[in-house]
Amino acid sequence: MPNTKPIIEIVNVVASATIDEKLDLNNIQAKIPDIEYNPDQFPGAVFRIITPKTATLLFSTGKMVCTGSKSEEMARKAVKTVVQKLRKEKIKIKKDAVVTIQNIVSSINLGGKIHLEKAARTLPRSMYEPEQFPGVIHRMVDPKTVILLFASGKLVCTGAKTEKDVYRSVNNLHSKLEELDLMLYD
Repeated sequence: MPNTKPIIEIVNVVASATIDEKLDLNNIQAKIPDIEYNPDQFPGAVFRIITPKTATLLFSTGKMVCTGSKSEEMARKAVKTVVQKLRKEKIKIKKDAVVTIQNIVSSINLGGKIHLEKAARTLPRSMYEPEQFPGVIHRMVDPKTVILLFASGKLVCTGAKTEKDVYRSVNNLHSKLEELDLMLYD
């Protein structure tokens, strides 16, 4: 059996942030016309930036949610950039934003096929209902993540709070799949 290393790509990091300050979203939209704000449809304003390419939701409470970054560092940088751009437009923000990573989503290729039926029966905390969804849903306890396994050997890992947790989850699961002889290599 070949000893392949999983190819892991982080596809989205979701971070929340707070600035301990109320935001006047109408005023912000007036000063920065690119911001999308339609209070009849959604209570937050969407602030898209190009570098790093992200979208940050701004709420009047001073809370923010940043999506679209590819790393924890990029998410923090994006929030910092949003705050700087608001300050540049004379939006009063005394403190720097406190950023918390909420979820890291990654896409993984194990380089071989997975025997899904056996995996579902053998892996604890796994669910497989092929009529409903083509993959096994595996809930990992440590680190606390959810991994979707597909017969193609592709995985999606979600729920991680750190990049280290993504790697730990995937490598632990990959080792377990090989150990239980659930991987098929060409």
